[in-house]
Amino acid sequence: MTSAVFTAAITLEKADPEHFDLAFTAVTQPCPWPKAYGGDLVAAAAAAAMRSVTDGKTLHSMHSYFLRPADIGARVRYEVELLRDGRGYSTRQVRGYQNGKPLYVCLANFAAGEPGGSFETEFTDDVPGPETLPSSAEYLAGRGGGTMTGVSQAYWSAGRSFDMRHVPGPVYLAVEGERVPHQAVWLKPFDPLRPVDGLTDAQRDLAALAYMCDYTILEPVLRVLGLPWARPGLVTASLDHAMWFHRQAPVDDWLLYVQEAVAADGGRGLGYGRFFTRDRRHLATVAQEGMIRAS
Repeated sequence: MTSAVFTAAITLEKADPEHFDLAFTAVTQPCPWPKAYGGDLVAAAAAAAMRSVTDGKTLHSMHSYFLRPADIGARVRYEVELLRDGRGYSTRQVRGYQNGKPLYVCLANFAAGEPGGSFETEFTDDVPGPETLPSSAEYLAGRGGGTMTGVSQAYWSAGRSFDMRHVPGPVYLAVEGERVPHQAVWLKPFDPLRPVDGLTDAQRDLAALAYMCDYTILEPVLRVLGLPWARPGLVTASLDHAMWFHRQAPVDDWLLYVQEAVAADGGRGLGYGRFFTRDRRHLATVAQEGMIRAS
């Protein structure tokens, strides 16, 4: 088990821009579905935007749309437009292109930071510690059913760079626990994150939050609807995404991702989540809408 899949996803190569000011390319990482993982695009776009800001400002928000699915194992060109550089804030637009068509677009904002007081929402106290919970690999060992294949089992178990432990339980094969509109997931890299060319360790760790947030953000919606991932006929896709980075911390220990379903109707569901460190620091907030098609 390794976290190298994530760091490979955000390893960018410089390219000649065709549309905007700067350009980079990255290769989408393997997954067992027809198209690439959405967090792959968000994290690579975050890396591209961060590499375009050279005055020390820190990424504090991203707002994204997924326009088309991305091919797996193929290069995506990320074109960066330098929209504004001010004393306190900078703004970038990033568009991802593949096969000559735009498939992803985001606005990313950066802040220099200044005094203004501090507040954090409260950490959830009643969540069991990660050491008491089974890993995805332990949960799936010897299990089967639905559309799960050996390839998808291996991916859920070890292919996503991060150990994931669910409360009240996973929704891989069945909805474990009650059909409630909320859950929590503990996450930790399988091994220490590797350095990434062009990024500081702090920037890499911000990209890690952007990368892993998409894996489970729709699960509270699936949970309350009674739809496990392996249900035959279930199709999901990311539609749009927003993320706010409140403060930084190394991504080298367990993080708690507290999530809830906000709404579901018309073949779409909205999920909301917050990342916390083990010592109750609120790192980031996520909102994402996705297509949920259950035939």
